[in-house]
Amino acid sequence: MIKELPKQIFRFGLLVIALVCIVLIRIYEDFLFYDPFLDFFKRDYQNQVLPDFNSLQLFLGIVFRYGLHMILSLLILYLLFRDKKIIFLSSVLYLLFFLVLIGCFFFLLQASKQPNYLILFYVRRFLIQPLFLVLFIPAFYYQKMIKK
Repeated sequence: MIKELPKQIFRFGLLVIALVCIVLIRIYEDFLFYDPFLDFFKRDYQNQVLPDFNSLQLFLGIVFRYGLHMILSLLILYLLFRDKKIIFLSSVLYLLFFLVLIGCFFFLLQASKQPNYLILFYVRRFLIQPLFLVLFIPAFYYQKMIKK
């Protein structure tokens, strides 16, 4: 038990660092990523016109942000559960969800002049925030509890 203490402290330290990194991504999002929708969705956007945006820059910014969140989330999941099957499943789900959500996001942006802003807001939210981590932790915890 005492021999395990340094490993547990190290894991806890890495967990805290990963969580701090997620918070720092949120704090410095204006500087790190190209996203003209950050200010748009902070205001009363329902009766506004979408801001001008560069599709390629927007795509690359979302990919970069989603990738950072995915890597940090997988690290957190590994530190919490230490199960490679969970990491593999989570990786596949992250990639699958990304493909579906990024397709929906750009379809909504390009499909009409006045897209449904609420749907656009939530699709974008899943792409730029670590919401899957918030969903995966209780799901995998519950699964582990059932197996015991």
